[in-house]
Amino acid sequence: MTRATHTCTCGAVLRFKQDLEKERGGIVASWKCKDCGTPVPGMVAEKIKHQNPS
Repeated sequence: MTRATHTCTCGAVLRFKQDLEKERGGIVASWKCKDCGTPVPGMVAEKIKHQNPS
């Protein structure tokens, strides 16, 4: 299985759940880049949040 990655506008490569920050509030969870706070597309975030560096 291939790992999902996302390159943020700030240049950070998001690979693992630790690279994401969950946005509080709302019914549907939304995720953003931990470095700069830029929103991450939902489908990408859903894949990345299940990945751990181990």
